[in-house]
Amino acid sequence: MRGSAEVDAVVVGSGFGGSVTACRLAEGGRSVVVLERGKAYPPGGFPRTPAAMARNFWDPSEGMHGLFDLWSFRGLEGVVASGLGGGSLIYANVLLRKDERWFVHESPLPGGGYEHWPISRADLEPHYERVEGMIGATPYPYADTPKTMAMEEAAGQLGLRATRPPLAVSFGARPGEPVPEPEYGNIHGLPRETCRLSGECDVGCNFGSKNTLDHTYLSAAAHHGADIRTRCEVRGFAPLPGGGWEVRYVVHEPAGEGRRTDTRRLPVRRITCRRLILAAGTFGSTYLLLRNRAALRGISRALGTRFCGNGDLLGLVVNATGATGGRRRMPRSLRGSTGPVITTAVRVGDEVDGDGSTGRGFYIEDAGYPVFVDWLAEATQVPGTVRRGLLFGLHRLHARLGFSPRSNISGRLAALLGPAVFSESSLPLLGMGRDVPDGRMGLRRGYLDVDWTTKTSLRYFAGARSVMRDLAEALGADFRDNPLWWSKRVVTVHPLGGAPMGRHPGEGVCDSFGEVFGLPGLYVLDGAALPGPVGANPSLTIAAFADRACDRILEERATPRAAIAEPVGAGAGTAEGAGGVTERAPVREVAGVSVADGRATSLSFTEEMKGWFALDVEDPVEGRSLGRSRGERLSFRLTITADDVERFAADPAHPARAEGHVDCDVLGGRLTVERGWFNLFTRDGAAQDGGPARRMPYRLHLRDAGGNPLTLAGHKDVRNAPGLDLWRDTSTLYVRMLAGHVSPQDDDAAPVLGAGVLTILVRDFVQQLTTFRTSGPHPVRAMERFGRLFLGELWDVYGPRSSRAQARTRSQARTGAAEARESA
Repeated sequence: MRGSAEVDAVVVGSGFGGSVTACRLAEGGRSVVVLERGKAYPPGGFPRTPAAMARNFWDPSEGMHGLFDLWSFRGLEGVVASGLGGGSLIYANVLLRKDERWFVHESPLPGGGYEHWPISRADLEPHYERVEGMIGATPYPYADTPKTMAMEEAAGQLGLRATRPPLAVSFGARPGEPVPEPEYGNIHGLPRETCRLSGECDVGCNFGSKNTLDHTYLSAAAHHGADIRTRCEVRGFAPLPGGGWEVRYVVHEPAGEGRRTDTRRLPVRRITCRRLILAAGTFGSTYLLLRNRAALRGISRALGTRFCGNGDLLGLVVNATGATGGRRRMPRSLRGSTGPVITTAVRVGDEVDGDGSTGRGFYIEDAGYPVFVDWLAEATQVPGTVRRGLLFGLHRLHARLGFSPRSNISGRLAALLGPAVFSESSLPLLGMGRDVPDGRMGLRRGYLDVDWTTKTSLRYFAGARSVMRDLAEALGADFRDNPLWWSKRVVTVHPLGGAPMGRHPGEGVCDSFGEVFGLPGLYVLDGAALPGPVGANPSLTIAAFADRACDRILEERATPRAAIAEPVGAGAGTAEGAGGVTERAPVREVAGVSVADGRATSLSFTEEMKGWFALDVEDPVEGRSLGRSRGERLSFRLTITADDVERFAADPAHPARAEGHVDCDVLGGRLTVERGWFNLFTRDGAAQDGGPARRMPYRLHLRDAGGNPLTLAGHKDVRNAPGLDLWRDTSTLYVRMLAGHVSPQDDDAAPVLGAGVLTILVRDFVQQLTTFRTSGPHPVRAMERFGRLFLGELWDVYGPRSSRAQARTRSQARTGAAEARESA
């Protein structure tokens, strides 16, 4: 809809930040649209069969619209969710508040800089209470669960305190009881049951026992009129000139599941809104901001900073033992597959606690799992399995040969399966805490990239592993690192940072209410906005942060439904006339070659240029210097084509078309040239020293990864200045990136997004010479005509007459200066 904002708020994502925001704003009478890329998972809708689990991942290009979205970076792996309810679908239900003293202020980081929280525990306290009441926070109630009892006992032996944290789970007097439906109903319209203690929290609860966001906040949001749309993936957004935002998204239709799809060709839909709330998770929201950075003029340089994994670390307690049987300790049952995933938490103090603790604090929690993991674990015990298989085979052979009349083989089959001691006496442990938030997120060839390693957090991880080992020893068990730790890598399910809040743009991307500095109406209300680790499980803090922001939004008067113009750059400029290429009346004869009968000869070549580029500067030389210091590059690969060489040579502007792509990570990655123009030489008058000069303009109409229109306007200056400058002039391109699709006459009025300088490397120039191609009846003549033009123009600039003219001009200038000095 053009001309007016369609809704008060578009919420991107349906995790803890997005669901809370959608519900609160809808309750407050605002019109809300939620765009969630994943699909809905009602009770019974989570995959369980091997075939279905094999497709339960998120990669629409491969036809997979599943739940798990896995990421792999240089220093860590990441696991997040894609579905209605976001991370709540696969989280372990823990609702712990961030420790009061862990809201640190200007806490120094090992590599420089500091971690600073512009909000406090007191700021979030009422919002913690509100969220807990809405989701339903209940400590684990049962007293006879083996893993829970073991954790409490082991912590007690170490002088540590194990608590039962509040869980977002519906428990009953008995497992499997009906869960009462709230007054706002249920978005799925299906019954739920109380927890069956199946350990399936992290793969999706098919009984509806988890109080996930689809059952709570999203159901309430829908009840209050929010428009909740699944399978809608946001690609881009841009501010509107009169205020508000345009959001562009694609729809992943169910018909696309199971088959490969070129998702770049999906139809783009648009919606306008007064406020845009990014709540697509740390990876998703930061990625969207990075991809659409060209439309976000002046956004803080803190974008992409303060990343961490909330100290996530997985360890293993194996072969626990208990009471002795004679001289031998007997295996102890931990039964990790019984109960919800997490039932207990052991807190270890932090140096900021002021109680004598040292290092950075953390929590250690039991980490249960579904029962099928027990079978997988037993399958890994190869020696025992092989031994039992051989014994069973020998017994059956013995019977078949008639040496044993015994026909009942139940005992033999039981022996074949084995005692399953390994799975029965083992338990994963999950650590999380205050690791160092010094990671940086960016784009690498258009893909999300995270530069973070465990190196600066090794002391923290050593402390967490030490306590895990102590807990294992207290249970008479062995401790095992997960295999990833052997290469000092971790898996995080709690990525945080990337668009951190701060007190000012020099410190953060958004303020303490999540509104992006300098971009009114744009909010980041998810884990990306957190400036450091929560320490505890972060879901409750993210939800409380969003709830606090909603109070501020609802205090403001609703914006009148005034007309809002179309996005900046939409429709700006025209294809005709750009770069000197204009539509002309048909020409029947040029230099004796007919062009109306389709027999014109074309010529093309491919050019590759690379260099440095920076946003928020207008001078190309300054952009080159700043881009080099930041490591920000821009390059292009263009095929330049003169469709009719005779017309190309005869036209004083020597116009040709340009096709190809531009690569620039700060603009979102690879950008395809929608339409491009090139002029071989244009006559821009004399150089400052009196000699002739030429200019080679380039103009490329692009769109960034989010769909925002851009124009690369560049030129090469060809002038015979003192020194050997022929190579420099013809291989140096000064570029500016403009907002919108801009015609040359509008350059001065167009917003400049950034600037830089590109050059041709010698090896690329040599390669370029091999790319010349002709097509048509006169290939030799076309090459000759182009060569004469190119060399002739260079001769006019750098030849002897030009040099003599410049020498006369310089001599006259020196004479004039001397006369001026004498008269003075």
